Amino acid sequence: MKVLLGIGGSDDSIRALEKTVERTANVDDDLTVAIVDNPSVERSREDIETRVTELLDERGVEATVRLLDGDAGSALVDLAENEGFDQLVLGGGETSPMGKIQIGSIAEFVLLNSHVTVTLVR
Repeated sequence: MKVLLGIGGSDDSIRALEKTVERTANVDDDLTVAIVDNPSVERSREDIETRVTELLDERGVEATVRLLDGDAGSALVDLAENEGFDQLVLGGGETSPMGKIQIGSIAEFVLLNSHVTVTLVR
């Protein structure tokens, strides 16, 4: 399966990275990691890229790492649709005290606009 993982540096996206790389190591998906700008986090894109490459090396997983510019949600949807990805994976989705899932603006945009299957890792 051709999988696109969008990561913006939040704790949720780092968790999604870890789980997606683990899955890729087990099932040998064709993984691309897309690093996007997320103004709500303090991690730099360079720090995120370093974490991504370290984890890929640790698990022995080959993946393409890309830095996307512009609006994060739009860039992820465009990349997923234009390059024929089967699945777009994002981190996010905290459960509120009332039991409802709360998601960030990037995940919300992708979920509402992507024609590619979206998996939300919590």
